[in-house]
Amino acid sequence: MTAPPRSLDDLLLYRLSRLVGVAGGMVIRLCEGRFGITRREWRLIAVLASRGELGSSQLAEHAQLDRARTSKAVGSLVQKQLVSRVARVGDRRQVLLGLTESGQALYEELFPLVTKINAELMGALNKEDAARLDESLHCLQARAEHMVEEAVLPKADRGRRGAGGVSPPSSRSP
Repeated sequence: MTAPPRSLDDLLLYRLSRLVGVAGGMVIRLCEGRFGITRREWRLIAVLASRGELGSSQLAEHAQLDRARTSKAVGSLVQKQLVSRVARVGDRRQVLLGLTESGQALYEELFPLVTKINAELMGALNKEDAARLDESLHCLQARAEHMVEEAVLPKADRGRRGAGGVSPPSSRSP
């Protein structure tokens, strides 16, 4: 058993966030500076490249983004001609999203660069430590998903209470 955290720097989620912030920053610079896409758009492109055509809700689920952010990013990718929207046969209200030739070409150029960044980062670990990390990440992901299923938490109320975004508990209506 590990010692209880004494500071922010001891918290796993904070440490992971910092790691993603530093190493992920290189990916963001590649995406934005060289390819003209955001990290969110890159995530959607990567999901479509690996999963094929998907509906918007499926894409949001696989990318672990909310539907509003997914919709906004998809709109941008369609405008950039990297993603296509095709109405499903038999139900024109439903659309399938897929990569265009340009989107696939971008993926094929960017993915090896992202892979190289990941490989360089993982180079800090020997083979056994890398395997243990992979196994640990799978366990942590499964635990997190279970915790989300079991949790009873209030929904975020972003920006609906004025400039501060938060009102004191006594003034909230039931």
